[in-house]
Amino acid sequence: MQRYFTDEIYEQKSTYLLSGETYHHITHVMRMKEDDLFYLVFSNQVTIQARITSITDQKVYVKEVAKERQEKELPLSITIACGYPKGDKFDWIVQKATELGATDFIGFPAKTSIVKWDQKKLAKKQQRLTKIAQEAAEQSQRSFIPEVTLLAKEKEFLTLFSQFDYILVAYEEAAKQDETASLAKLLQEVQPKSRILAIFGPEGGFLPEEVATFKQNQAVLCGLGPRILRAETAPLYLLSAVSYHLELLNK
Repeated sequence: MQRYFTDEIYEQKSTYLLSGETYHHITHVMRMKEDDLFYLVFSNQVTIQARITSITDQKVYVKEVAKERQEKELPLSITIACGYPKGDKFDWIVQKATELGATDFIGFPAKTSIVKWDQKKLAKKQQRLTKIAQEAAEQSQRSFIPEVTLLAKEKEFLTLFSQFDYILVAYEEAAKQDETASLAKLLQEVQPKSRILAIFGPEGGFLPEEVATFKQNQAVLCGLGPRILRAETAPLYLLSAVSYHLELLNK
């Protein structure tokens, strides 16, 4: 069933109205009619099954049929932070990691990042990535749209570390040294609703001085298995491992 997000906070009403881009998608893309059903997600993560009661030239009116009860989100918050990769790889990461349950995304210029964006390009790219996250959240039936933040300087990134309970750095040298304990240990001890920052490098990885700075700011290095993963693959591995450990094993 189709899913849409609204900036409105949920309050029980007899009628809800939708306009703008959502109206266009409902009427012109999906070609829905009166009595058709879809899910409507409010900004406070309440989701209802909505039935169309009427359609005008600019608005769609719906009423609540039932609330969605199934939990859609990971039991903890995972922010994916990436040193800017080449090409459209960050687009891919945002799309697929949203499907896998990422809470937020941060992009920053690592020392080996080839991509260099000025403020104008950053704003345009952030708008595009936010749209990708929204479409992926709708497709994967999420309860909210992950936020995307793009930074112009690496030092700006370090100021955000204090917001998190755990900080992991996926480091290929740790994988080469057969480090396998850090991620497993975290998943065994982490408490529900904890905030995790998972940091991934661009194609060239992180330089030793960057890793040293991360460690000085309470980050833990971790390997993601014995194989060396591409920049766009590593975040998906981590999220899949978290989902398996905290969702499937606990069923």
